[in-house]
Order: sequence, then structure tokens, then C-alpha cells
Amino acid sequence: MKAIYLTKYGSAENSFEYRDTPTPKINDDEVLIKVRYSGINFADIIARNGMYPEAPKNPAILGYDVVGEAIEVGKNVNKNLLGLTVVALTRFGGYAEYAVANKVAVAPVPKNIEAASATALATQACTAYYCAMSCTTLYKGDRVLIQAAAGGVGSILVQLAKHQGCKIYATASTNKIGYLKECGVDVAIDYTKEDFRQVIKDNEKDGCIDVVFDSLGGTSFSKAMKLLGPGGKMICFGAAEQLESKRNKLKLISLALGFGFFSPIALLMKSQAVIMINMLKIADFKPHVFEHILNETISLAENGVILPKLDRVFRSDQIAEAHDYVESRKSMGKVVLSWEP
Repeated sequence: MKAIYLTKYGSAENSFEYRDTPTPKINDDEVLIKVRYSGINFADIIARNGMYPEAPKNPAILGYDVVGEAIEVGKNVNKNLLGLTVVALTRFGGYAEYAVANKVAVAPVPKNIEAASATALATQACTAYYCAMSCTTLYKGDRVLIQAAAGGVGSILVQLAKHQGCKIYATASTNKIGYLKECGVDVAIDYTKEDFRQVIKDNEKDGCIDVVFDSLGGTSFSKAMKLLGPGGKMICFGAAEQLESKRNKLKLISLALGFGFFSPIALLMKSQAVIMINMLKIADFKPHVFEHILNETISLAENGVILPKLDRVFRSDQIAEAHDYVESRKSMGKVVLSWEP
């Protein structure tokens, strides 16, 4: 089979090689998938830049999620999956014509979701579900701040918060503000021109937020922490600011310090919580939890509660262009590679 290998860290143009490699073998609890679409996630960008300690050592096949046909199943896997179009969390290995996934991380694609769009259901939608539905309870009338809300995870968080009846503040760059409003965001904040903290203070009598979903880290995290009201939760599922510090140690230190310092006693007194999310750890160490999350996410998509947005489809030989596009933070929704002729 053909596969895309990360051979060295650095620019997308110089980091990848196409290679012929044996089709992977499966064990009793796994599914072999003939891949139609491989998802591009921000974690792939971090890994390509040599900033993801959990990524396999080079040469490595990146890729967390795929959509394709289930062509072989292990003896402990439901045979009814054979021949179906499925979405799967692959936990690396997704940039290839064939990929393997554990049975708990594989589900049939709902008939109302187009295959390329469905790639977002495994990593991004499951992350959003875990953040919004497992790590907290969103109540009608809750005030929610979603950072980078036009991205793959952020756009699903908007839909979930809207479904729960929350008042949504969301940040994005200028060209994405219209999209946020189309998604139903109540207050769309252009972070290139506005200070989200001041906007919220101007709109809320108590100047507070009930839940923050943060994928940026650093100073954005610490600023949002100061907005949390009593009973508030900060849910962090990324640190995108680290890309800006990849060649500058001082900026890396600044990123770490930007998170700020807070005392558990202060959190206790205000009944607040800070929750940090790494979905790979959930998939690895709590597979039954991930299986539940995936099934619930699929059900929400099937019932029209969430609709993953497809941004762009690149050919598999356009891996560098796809990475550059995601790294530029121009994308709105899911970006995928196509292995179809």
C-alpha cells in the first residue's frame, strides 16, 4: 500500500515522503479499513514540528482519523461492520491507503452525513462531546466562551452549546465572523480587533462566564480564567499558541508562564474547576468511555443535532499543501486528504 511518512521535522514541504509499505495486520479486536479520507488535525501539525512527545518516532505515519470501507475484522469484532463505510479513530497510521483501528473506535457513518465530512466525527466531534457533555453539564442559560470557534472542534462545541440553550460567546479571525453568526453564535468576537475579556465584561452585568472551552493556552487561558464566575469551569483541550514558540525558547517560556498560577484553595472557595483534555489518553486508558463518546456523537449526527462542516479536500499527494492550510489557521471545519482516484 501507499503511505505518507513523516521523515523529518520542519516545514510541510520537506517533511513527508510517499512510500510503499506492507498493508497492516489486525489482531482479534481490530478492524482493517480501506481508506477513502484521512483527516488532518492540529495535533498532526504539532507532531510535524517535533512538538508532540507521544507521536511515534520518525519515520512515522501520522493521522488520527479516517473514513473508509471496513474490509477485515478480528474474531472479537462484529462481522456486520464488513463492507460498511465507517469512521474510525486510528491513533496514528491514518495517512495511508489502509489503516487499523480498535473496535471501540470504529462506527458506521450515518447515512445523512457525507463521507468526507464524517471524518470529523472521530477526533474533533468526540473531543467536543467529551468536553461539553462529559466534563461538564451545560444548562439552559449558561454563558459559554468558545475560543477558535470556527475550527473543527470549536464549530461542534458551538452546535452542542446551542442545543443546550446556552448563550455563546465565540472568538475567531475577521473572515470567520460571518460563519460564526451563521452557526448561531450570540456574540461573535473578532480577536484581531477586540479583547474578548472586555466584550464579555461589557455584555454581562457580573462580567462572568460559566464555562470556557479553550484550545489556545497561554495568555488566552489566563485571561479567560479571570472571567470564570462561581461554579465556573475552564476546559482546555489544546495549546495552539505553542506553534508560535517552536523556534523561540523565550516564547516557549512565555507560553508556559502565560497559563498563569492559581491556587487549588481559590478554586475551592469559588467552586471552580480546571480540566485538561487529551483524547488519546481517554482512548488508550478508558476505551469503554471513548466507545460511549463515539456512539453518542454518531447518534447526535444522525439526529441532526451536530453537523460536521467540511472545509477542503486535498488529494493525498497534496499533503504539504493540506498541512500548510491547517497551520495557517485559515480553515473552517474539517480538512481531509482523499485517497480516491
